[in-house]
Parts: sequence; structure tokens; C-alpha cells
Amino acid sequence: MMRADVGRIGLERVSEAGRLGGLYRRHAGDAARLAYLVTGDRALAEDIVQEAFVRLYGRFRDLRNPDAFDVYLRRTVVNLARSHFRHRKVERKHEQQLSEEPATDPPDIGERDELWSVLQSLPERQRTAIVLRFYEDMSEVTTAAVMGCPVGTVKSLVSRGLAALRETVPRSQ
Repeated sequence: MMRADVGRIGLERVSEAGRLGGLYRRHAGDAARLAYLVTGDRALAEDIVQEAFVRLYGRFRDLRNPDAFDVYLRRTVVNLARSHFRHRKVERKHEQQLSEEPATDPPDIGERDELWSVLQSLPERQRTAIVLRFYEDMSEVTTAAVMGCPVGTVKSLVSRGLAALRETVPRSQ
């Protein structure tokens, strides 16, 4: 790339950022008002407006009609608010389920030690697959990447390892 091209690209970015700055000054107040009316929370409204501008900045060049920026911005603000409320609904449902679950007794130290011994008796690859999948809470794909083997191998190792654990450790009532 020639020096003139680098300079031109730099000027385009500055020009684009300047245009976006102007759009921010012109539309941020209306967007914040909309977000506040939708959410009822000033801090959340400000966060949503900031996120909306960040998202639109990434798509600024791709806008079909740059003159309709305010429409794109409003739509983005409304979508972000809806997304926030969906996430809150899921969180409340999860919290409610957790509060409805009966309290469990603390684990028995003897059972924990027994399970540890049985886990240590598994072949190294089965033990590694089980630890990565359940203790480290990795997906099968991530576990496969860490172990350097195909996903099918991880599935097989976990299945055989769990079967061995089930045979060795009696299921508590």
C-alpha cells in the first residue's frame, strides 16, 4: 500500500468518526429520552444509548440510507431495551427456581474422598475428559481442543469414564 493510500484511509476514518460524533451530538438526547421512557431507569438508558452508538458505528458504512440514521438508532435502542428485559426475565426465573429448590445437606467428606479415589483409578485420558467436561465446565468441542483429539473421542472417553464411575460408586438414595 502506498503512503498516499494510507493517508487517505486515515482521513476517511477521521471523517467517519467526525460524522459519527456529529450524529451523536444531534441524536443522543432523543435516544436517551426514548431509552429512559422504555426502561424507566436513567443509568440503564445511558448504557443502552452508548451500546446503540457502538453497534451503529460498526455498521456505519453499511447503512443503506445514512439519512435515516435516527430510525436505525431508535430501532437499535428499542431492540437493546427488549434484549435487556428478556435477560432480566430469564434471570428472575432462574433465581425463582433456585429459591424453590430444597436445601441440600453438605456433602459427606467420606463420600467425597471415595469419589476422589475412584476418579483417580480411571485411566488418565478418561479422568482428564471428565474433569474438563464437568469440573472445568467445558464444552465437548473445547475439551477436544484442549486434549488434542476429535470430539467423538471426548464423547467416548466421558461415556466410558462415567460408566466406570457408576459401576464403582453406589448411587445414594
